[in-house]
Amino acid sequence: MQIVHHLPDLRRAVAELRGDCARVALVPTMGALHAGHMALVDAARATGAKVIASIFVNPKQFGPNEDLSRYPRPAEADKALLIAHGCDLLWMPGVDDMYPAGFATNVSVSGVSDGLDGAARPGHFDGVATVVTKLFNQVRPDTAFFGEKDFQQLAVIRRMVIDLDMGLEIVGVPTVREPDGLALSSRNIYLSPDERARAVALPKALAEAKRAIEAEEPGAIDAAMTSLTDAGFVTDYVSLVDAASLGEPQPGKSRRLLAAARLGTTRLIDNLDIEP
Repeated sequence: MQIVHHLPDLRRAVAELRGDCARVALVPTMGALHAGHMALVDAARATGAKVIASIFVNPKQFGPNEDLSRYPRPAEADKALLIAHGCDLLWMPGVDDMYPAGFATNVSVSGVSDGLDGAARPGHFDGVATVVTKLFNQVRPDTAFFGEKDFQQLAVIRRMVIDLDMGLEIVGVPTVREPDGLALSSRNIYLSPDERARAVALPKALAEAKRAIEAEEPGAIDAAMTSLTDAGFVTDYVSLVDAASLGEPQPGKSRRLLAAARLGTTRLIDNLDIEP
């Protein structure tokens, strides 16, 4: 696996990977890799493309009181995982490479980024859209792979790619979970043993709400929020939305049940699809 840190080196390495018209797939990450990230790499490899992963802890998507300074950065373990899963190239820019002196551009995607995490974390999705736009321009992939755990992020990126005529395919990969149902996340390492035991209340509450919604039983959202409170969570939201627009659910169309809640100092998110 090649590892590059500067844009001119990336351009040369990507050109070599493309060779005789090979396709290139990008897996953008912030590092602290786990089996969920590796599912993205595996899905990218399964298409027959050359796989490029990026690791960049993006300061523009962290709020002033969030965990930028303590976000885990196990670089050597991350490299070993990517090598084991057949990644072809790792792009690891520094902050000065991504945002050089004088950088003044912001990418904002209205609508899909306004509610849910967009409301709970002002400016977060501007930071996501800006860095992903830069990654797409730097790598120029044919496809890019993102996890469905960050479902609103996936919706923002899909909208951005359509609106800006970026000409690449965005592939969503299903959430990877622990045996007890907790969605894999780099932030799970923040949980104490007691918090980790209680964290399973989040996927359980969503699963029960999904069952109730699909059975057209009333009160599913309120019951989910009560379950989270009883487990010690402070809930930001539990919302049922249209899967494409993230607005009000539409009759006969796919829906998504999304939740974000804090357990101690750790903020967890999760979501499930809801049958029409």
